[in-house]
Amino acid sequence: MVQIISLLMENKAGALMRVTGLLTARGYNIDSLTVARTLDPGLSRMTIAVEIEPQGRRQLIKQMNKLINVLQATDLTDGPSVTREMVLMRVRAAQESRTAILKEAEIFGARVVDSTIEGFALEATGDIEKLDEFINIMQSYGEIEVTRSGAVAVSLETKKLRLSPPIPCGEAMMAEDKNGVV
Repeated sequence: MVQIISLLMENKAGALMRVTGLLTARGYNIDSLTVARTLDPGLSRMTIAVEIEPQGRRQLIKQMNKLINVLQATDLTDGPSVTREMVLMRVRAAQESRTAILKEAEIFGARVVDSTIEGFALEATGDIEKLDEFINIMQSYGEIEVTRSGAVAVSLETKKLRLSPPIPCGEAMMAEDKNGVV
């Protein structure tokens, strides 16, 4: 099952490596990972989609909450949340297919961001299953090239964030050694 994890973390060098290192050390493959600054330039929001067994989800969140620079790790898989992904696609197609391509793009809420004699560049945003379907349909019109952003998610729960202060670097290193987290 794919688990969607949202992390609020300090925007510091090495933070991404610690998170991916934790996942790699436990043998998990990352399906998608997106990171960007929040309104506070000292903080970043990371969204990770990872394939994991249901019984290991809670333990993974606990381990992520112990990492240096991580202020809060939240499992958004089953709770109220919105998850979206963006696809940029170039479709090369014959002239006679262009009208049909534009109709399909409209049905899926995609927009044309560029047009050439050879075809279109399209942008679509939505849930992952919808975008998979859009890509499959566009493949029937000709040669396509696809770039995906990876999932981004936001919780719809009304509870306030409970942030603990960051652990000073020396103490955190000792805590990592005790917990076996590197």
